[in-house]
Amino acid sequence: MTSWRILIKMMMKMNVRLSLIMTSADVGIIESVQLKNFMCHSMLGPFKFGSNVNFVVGNNGSGKSAVLTALIVGLGGKAIATNRGSSLKGFVKDGQNSADISITLRNRGDDAYKASVYGDSIIVQQHISMDGSRSYKLKSAAGTVVSTKKEELVAVLDHFNIQVDNPVSVLTQEMSKQFLQSKNEGDKYKFFMKATQLEQMKEDYSYIMETKERTKDQISQGEERLAELKQQCLEKEERFQMIAGLSTMKNDLECLKREMAWAVVNEVEKQLNAVRDNVKIGEDRAAKLDRKMEEQQVKLNEIEKKYKDIQDKLEKISQETIARAPECMVLKEDVIAKKRVYSEAEVFYKCSVNEFKVLKKDNDQLCKKIEELKRSADQSLEPEQLERQNRISRLKERVKALQDQESSVNQEMEQFQQAIEKDQEEHGRIRTEELDVRHTLSYNQKHLKELKDSRTNRLRRFGPQIPALLEAIDEAYRRGQFTHKPIGPLGMCIHPRDPTLALAIESCLKGLLQAYCCHNHADEVVLQRLMGKFGLRGASRPQIIVSEFWHELYDVRHRAANHPEFPTVLTALEIDNAIVVNGLIDMRGIETVLLIKNNCVARAIMQSRKPPKNCREAFTAEGDQVFAERYYSSEYRRPRFLSKDLDSEISYLENEVENKKAQIVSFQQQLFALEKDVKRNEEFLRQCQLHCKELQMKIRKCISEIRELENIKVHPPVDIATLEDEAEENKIKIKIMAENLEQEKENVEHLRILQIEAENKYDAIKLKINQLSELTEPLKDELNLVDTEVDKQKRGKRNYEEKQKEHLATLNRKKRELDMKEKELEEKMSQARQICPERIEVQKSASILDREINRLRQKIRAEHASHGDREEIVRQYQEAKETYLDLDNKVKTLKRFIKLLEEIMTHRYKTYQQFRRCLTLRCKLYFDNLLSQRAYCGKMNFDHKNETLTISVQPGEGNRAAFNDMRALSGGERSFSTVCFILSLWSIAESPFRCLDEFDVYMDMVNRRIAMDMILKMADSQRFRQFILLTPQSMSSLPSSKLIRILRMSDPERGQMTLPFQPVTQEEEEN
Repeated sequence: MTSWRILIKMMMKMNVRLSLIMTSADVGIIESVQLKNFMCHSMLGPFKFGSNVNFVVGNNGSGKSAVLTALIVGLGGKAIATNRGSSLKGFVKDGQNSADISITLRNRGDDAYKASVYGDSIIVQQHISMDGSRSYKLKSAAGTVVSTKKEELVAVLDHFNIQVDNPVSVLTQEMSKQFLQSKNEGDKYKFFMKATQLEQMKEDYSYIMETKERTKDQISQGEERLAELKQQCLEKEERFQMIAGLSTMKNDLECLKREMAWAVVNEVEKQLNAVRDNVKIGEDRAAKLDRKMEEQQVKLNEIEKKYKDIQDKLEKISQETIARAPECMVLKEDVIAKKRVYSEAEVFYKCSVNEFKVLKKDNDQLCKKIEELKRSADQSLEPEQLERQNRISRLKERVKALQDQESSVNQEMEQFQQAIEKDQEEHGRIRTEELDVRHTLSYNQKHLKELKDSRTNRLRRFGPQIPALLEAIDEAYRRGQFTHKPIGPLGMCIHPRDPTLALAIESCLKGLLQAYCCHNHADEVVLQRLMGKFGLRGASRPQIIVSEFWHELYDVRHRAANHPEFPTVLTALEIDNAIVVNGLIDMRGIETVLLIKNNCVARAIMQSRKPPKNCREAFTAEGDQVFAERYYSSEYRRPRFLSKDLDSEISYLENEVENKKAQIVSFQQQLFALEKDVKRNEEFLRQCQLHCKELQMKIRKCISEIRELENIKVHPPVDIATLEDEAEENKIKIKIMAENLEQEKENVEHLRILQIEAENKYDAIKLKINQLSELTEPLKDELNLVDTEVDKQKRGKRNYEEKQKEHLATLNRKKRELDMKEKELEEKMSQARQICPERIEVQKSASILDREINRLRQKIRAEHASHGDREEIVRQYQEAKETYLDLDNKVKTLKRFIKLLEEIMTHRYKTYQQFRRCLTLRCKLYFDNLLSQRAYCGKMNFDHKNETLTISVQPGEGNRAAFNDMRALSGGERSFSTVCFILSLWSIAESPFRCLDEFDVYMDMVNRRIAMDMILKMADSQRFRQFILLTPQSMSSLPSSKLIRILRMSDPERGQMTLPFQPVTQEEEEN
């Protein structure tokens, strides 16, 4: 009951934090620091800091980082926050037993902390032992110890708004490095939130809301206790009142008896009205069923007419296809014969053309040779000509040899190309098979996991979410959200009598095994919403059957399939719930489906001339579906939901998983071998291509040389007259051959036209037959669908007829019950008038009045027996009443407090969001303004919903360069960008001092100069705030100012116990 005090304390703390952010004072800055036996230093300091800008310079090992680490640890920070160690004992110098840190904080002005106690300064001393423990002493300016408790230090730091773990207050080199190298945008967002203290405010809000919820729980417990106390108080009050008047109880008893008489009449009237209402509802439902049957008959007539129309279309198309088949065969044979004749004529014509060209070419060469011989006067062959002829012969032989090599290489290239294509085709085929096997493996692994989970809970066979879904259904039913509790999954409600028929039953019922039954559409909507909460949406959502729950089995004897040897699905199942049986009869017609184990027997029975009466279809033990004219193979191989031998199924699936994994390994090995062969053949093909190009170049070179040698005029001694006679004979042959070619060409063209005409006729009739076949397939599919719809409509009509019959029987029974109730009412009214002639209004039920009468009689008997101690009864009544009123007052007070707290927190959270938005905008503006001093551009994108911060920087000209992530920048650019980001945070976050360790370590001279100017400019604009900057640079180029103090640290000499540390002003540095 005291949690509200905690909430008030948290809200006051938040108010203090908000007020400090908006207030500035000359408090909280560091005046001096002194270290002893800290880290590797025996003694550092004491040394004093200026009130504005302080540069701590020195080489590595001189103690700069030790000063910063001591500042964090000395003001209560954890060791891990320094990035220098994980335990405080690591800061004690080797060989020493302890370490000491002394830090002096300024405490002046109006916002001084307990100015009358501490004075102008607060000295914080910390002693660290070798075992990692530490102790505090808080002293006044005069050196008096004020407190040794850490709570006092925390109060001082809260008052000054000092946060040593805030990177804006103290940014170590390691933390800066981690920030620069961080790839996580969430880490940058956390950095911003922590720097601006928004993170602490958010945590405070969360803690307050958690405490509020705990307080609500206390209120709920108090209300429950209050109800108990109220009941006790009423009981005590009853005892008190009983003592006051026994006669009153007797009068009350008589009144209760009179009320009881007419209460019985009221209840009989209510029952009579309820029966009348049921009769009226039954009559309305009978009329509704009549309308439904009429609508069903209309639908059945329409679908039967549609079925007959489709059958007529199929018959017409089939007759037309059969009529065109002989003509198609004749035309096909004609096309083949004419193609053969045309091909032979074309080959003969091409051979003749080649012979004609050769003859004509030879004749032209002969005529040319004769002319050359006539013009030549010298008929003698000189030695030079003989040498030329020999050279030509050798070159021709060389060309022939090269051409043979080229032909051989081309054949090898073709072989390699074919091998590559074959391997690639095989690779694609195996890859497809591997993907299919992987898909099967994934399905088997999922099924195997479900089976293993179902060892402890069979419901998990139907999905991992089903147990939780059923619990949610139970909870919703207890809350009254369902009219009747939904039933499902239906597979849990059915059990095969013969385990060998489990696969056949699953193939028949399919998705109905995972379905649910609902009483009405309102229950369906609630169930759909529950399924959606567990990810069961769309195609993955189980089927929901909506039908009024009827707890009596349908009478299907006159329309069920009956076979002396084989059962139906209905008789092969053990189902205890009549609603499940009726649902499966309505949705699947399980009374008309036979189960025949053997495939051949099933075909023989179903596809005989006289299949079993009322049997629409049958299923085999392997899950195959058999109709009178069709047969469909099952896509399942093992039962998934109805198998009883769980271990056998798990063993089978484990073997299947191992086999599939082995197949995948085999496929991967084959793929690797094929890829290796393809690479090897591609390399051979490339080598052959290079070799072929070389041969072609050699051939062209030889041919060119032959042509040059042949162009030299040669006049061998030949008989010209003989050559002229030969030329004359060639002319006669050419003339005759030209005439023959013209005739052959005409014949070939004529045969080609005949072939085209025959092909066109064959293609036309073949196209017509294909079109007829294409028309047949959709009609067959549509016929199957319509056939199923006809059966469905017939079942629906029979279902409505049976429901009407059963309903009329129930209606007549209710009418008889109505007559009996009317007679009973007359009797009860007659009895009531004897007890109380005038009818009275009674608000309570007869059962309540009966209990009150019995209780009152017992009280009267008890009072007659013994009245008991009157003073004790009065005392107990007073105590119970006081306890109840006290608790009631506390509960009401807490409720008012919670209501007020919710209003306050709503307003404060809106203010927090506005404050966060303002800080975000200011940070963006400061960051962009600081980058512009170096001609950079930058963006800061805050995503408060996902808690991410994206920073991108654009060096150079803004219109040409692209925005880059900070990791893509150079070391100097990244350090400069980091300084801009830190300065933007400095501009929006409040803290009495800022410490920055080696801020310019990765900067070049230009970026260092700009960064230094920005820092000094900010320091000049914020003279009430202290800046401590650690750097290995000499800082000799700093401008002269009284606000700047340079603290130079010398390198420690061997054996030196105290480091010389002296403040140096700007003038001394220049001298």
